[in-house]
Amino acid sequence: MKKLSQEKLPKFLNDDKFKFIAVGICLLQLLTIVLGFMTHIAIGIALIVIFIVVVVLLYNTAKEITVETNKYIADLSYRIKRGEQEALIKMPIGILLFNEDYELQWMNPYLQTHLGYQEVLGKKINEVDQELADLIQESHSSGLKTAHWDDKVFQIIVQQDIRVVYLMDITEYAQIKEKYEDEKIVIGNIFVDNHDEIIQGMNDRSISNLNNFVTTHLSQWAKEHHVYLKRISEDRFIVMMHQMSLLSIEEDKFSIIDRIRERTSKQNFPVTLSMGLAYGDEDLSELAKLAQSNLDLALGRGGDQVVVKSKNGEPRYYGGKTNPMEKRTRVRSRMISQALQELMKQSDQIFIMGHSYPDMDVIGSSLGVRRIAEMNNKEAWIIIDPEGFSKDIAQLVEEIEKDNSISRYIITPETAEEMITPNTLLIMVDHHRPSLSIAPDLVKKTNNIVVIDHHRRSEEFPEKPVLVYIEPYASSTAELVTELFEYQSNEADPINKIEATAMLGGIIVDTKSFSLRTGSRTFDAASYLRSCGADAVLIQRLLKEDTDTYLLRSHLIESIDFISDKMAVAIGEEDRVYDTVVAAQTADTMLSMTNVDAAFVITKRSDGRVGISARSLGEINVQVIMEELGGGGHLSNAATQIDNCTVAEAKEKLKAVVVNQDEGE
Repeated sequence: MKKLSQEKLPKFLNDDKFKFIAVGICLLQLLTIVLGFMTHIAIGIALIVIFIVVVVLLYNTAKEITVETNKYIADLSYRIKRGEQEALIKMPIGILLFNEDYELQWMNPYLQTHLGYQEVLGKKINEVDQELADLIQESHSSGLKTAHWDDKVFQIIVQQDIRVVYLMDITEYAQIKEKYEDEKIVIGNIFVDNHDEIIQGMNDRSISNLNNFVTTHLSQWAKEHHVYLKRISEDRFIVMMHQMSLLSIEEDKFSIIDRIRERTSKQNFPVTLSMGLAYGDEDLSELAKLAQSNLDLALGRGGDQVVVKSKNGEPRYYGGKTNPMEKRTRVRSRMISQALQELMKQSDQIFIMGHSYPDMDVIGSSLGVRRIAEMNNKEAWIIIDPEGFSKDIAQLVEEIEKDNSISRYIITPETAEEMITPNTLLIMVDHHRPSLSIAPDLVKKTNNIVVIDHHRRSEEFPEKPVLVYIEPYASSTAELVTELFEYQSNEADPINKIEATAMLGGIIVDTKSFSLRTGSRTFDAASYLRSCGADAVLIQRLLKEDTDTYLLRSHLIESIDFISDKMAVAIGEEDRVYDTVVAAQTADTMLSMTNVDAAFVITKRSDGRVGISARSLGEINVQVIMEELGGGGHLSNAATQIDNCTVAEAKEKLKAVVVNQDEGE
């Protein structure tokens, strides 16, 4: 009998555990045979025969298992090698080998089909296909990379140590992903900004014609871009679309809002639209809330514009080319006044705070709100940081300090932080961005916040304010606060002379002596303040400038340079600090020059930052430009401050923003 080779046994049969079991069984069998002979010789012989038969059967079985196992392993090995060969040749994976000089040494047939079956062996990769060579070079440091090549999408892996390139065709999956992204749901709200104002005085027929006109144009726009449009009230629509439709609309810059405004203007009833669109969330209810929030942001910025924003993305703005129209009804002023009175009565103390480096509008509106609190039998403290005073504000505060009934309610930010309680009401005037506040930490610590502002709303905003009164149509915050006095109790003491003077000064400064952003309600507010004893002579004295300031402004104008068509910029020296008022006055002066529709003044500030003061005549939206640099403001009046930057660098950043906007037009 041929001995079974140990080398040919399967590994599991060579295991020591199997050997021990076999030896144990043999010993037991021998013991059984011995016991059999001791019992009877016939039993012993029978057990020996059985033992021999079992051993023979086990031997044959082990041999058969070995043969079958070796056959299976050989077949499996063949199939694996054959599979590797088939994969190299037929699978949609390109494989390329190259040497240290980036010369092609071998490629599989699949990759050969993408190169047109040309003779490529021995040639440099960039000679065969420059785009492929660039992809290989780019993929060295980034590992797995997805890229487009030869009208397909590949995942590319480059193993530099063995100089092999793998290209996996994922075109089908990329198309599925692209289709998924394109078909994501977008929800939006469309609002007719000035519908109530326009229909006043119209008869039913004219109102119906106006509504039909707006609906017809919006329906045509929706059909063109495959958008679902539904009118839910006279001045409001909802829209639903795929993200692919949104991309095409954004490429068109939402021209529908310009088209409707221009066509209705020719008919003497200019209609403006605002839109808020949201995408990127699977929860439709959350998407609808975000769309409404985006619409609120568009309206807070003055209307006539579109805000597009995903859940965690940065907002994109379109439109906003016109100044906000003045509201002709005072309904909202009355509602805000009543709501403010209730909040004041429910709080245990009231803080009033403006933006850092306060101007006359901040001081005037703060004094006005403090007086409203007093009319409602509540004490209110005005937070002021003396270190941020300009010359005119320092003089105004000196005048205020002469009246002890007011000056005792002026405190510093440090004092306010010591006094704060969970039921404190904080009223932010003339700003809504916490980062611009005199005490940003105070905003974070306060649960009840009221915002009264006339600047266009930006993305940065206090979390969950209890009351928001933002009206970009207003000339100043002082104008908004003045209107609130109409709804206060007649039994309370009226505003005094210095309060009225400060508030009128805020209006005069922000309107540049009633020449910019001035509506009928601005003059109504000014008339009311004059009747309360506002001293126009004192305002002129506070706003007077000395000879050095005049010469400094003239020096800045000498550096004037045009960075774009009708956009001029003036810059100060790197090592010289300029007052913010001087920069603003210089920008205003530049607007009076020929061929200057927008003016920018870049100077070093006392806090070490570089400030940019921007002004325009209304044709150019300087607010959008300043927002790109981290600031904000109005369409015709805006500013920003830049950290860790020189004046020259700030000018280059401004140029880059202007150039990008010109290219995007």
